[in-house]
Amino acid sequence: MQQNYRAGFACFVGRPNAGKSTLTNAIVGQKIAITSAKPQTTRHTVRGVVHRTDAQLVLVDTPGLHRPRTLLGERLNDLVRSTWSEVDVIGLCLPADEEIGRGDRFISGEIAELKATLVAVVTKTDLVDRATLAKRLLAVQELGEFADIVPVSAVSGEQVGTLVDVMIGHLPASPQLYPDDMLTDEPEHVLMAELIREAALEGVRDELPHSIAVLVEEVLVEDSGLTKVYADIYVERSSQKAIVIGHQASRLKDVGTRARRAIEDLVGGRVYLDLHVRVAKDWQRDPKQLRRLGF
Repeated sequence: MQQNYRAGFACFVGRPNAGKSTLTNAIVGQKIAITSAKPQTTRHTVRGVVHRTDAQLVLVDTPGLHRPRTLLGERLNDLVRSTWSEVDVIGLCLPADEEIGRGDRFISGEIAELKATLVAVVTKTDLVDRATLAKRLLAVQELGEFADIVPVSAVSGEQVGTLVDVMIGHLPASPQLYPDDMLTDEPEHVLMAELIREAALEGVRDELPHSIAVLVEEVLVEDSGLTKVYADIYVERSSQKAIVIGHQASRLKDVGTRARRAIEDLVGGRVYLDLHVRVAKDWQRDPKQLRRLGF
């Protein structure tokens, strides 16, 4: 083992839409977590690996902690809490453009008792002026005990490198955990399903996002290099199916075009995408359906 080498796990926590996934992607340097303006977009724990000559930082992207209304919501919260108990560093994400609220205080209290080192990350600094940022940093200091407080903008890249340095500084001495060329341990078909779901989330009504799930049924790579992806988009009701498909299938075509481009970036080649929309009644509340859809 190289002397002074550090390696370990870190995760960002925060209420939904605090900028966790965008920050994870900015740090890893590749899209491994989908992002959306809709809260509770993340549904899996995705690991992204940051390689340095003297360290390896494994970032675990988790769903946002929220008040669950369904069995899916309960399972996502369980996933978050089990991840918290296993990581070395926790970054509490607090958006600079919003005042600290009840949800932030609740999560701060939840993580205060954990063995992990706590770092406060003030996100979205590109959206506020210096005076607002200074006010927010003071409020964060009063929120709890943090080893460090780092303001960042995942969009402009400001202070992202500094945040990585800070988090690595709190990792234990350890040999390398993942091979040099590995950026994520997420299976490719799961990443494909997430990219399709991200495209399907664009522009849908507020009540729909949580009802959308995607299952990639088959991936075939032809000798010509063309990747054929067959996937189903699941919703909970027929009325939702009509929304996703749109007038004369216009929305579904748009989703397919967007998702296909994202999957082409992922696989580095041409993609044929075959999409169908199916109804799985109340799947968020049905243990059997949840299992089938990977939860």
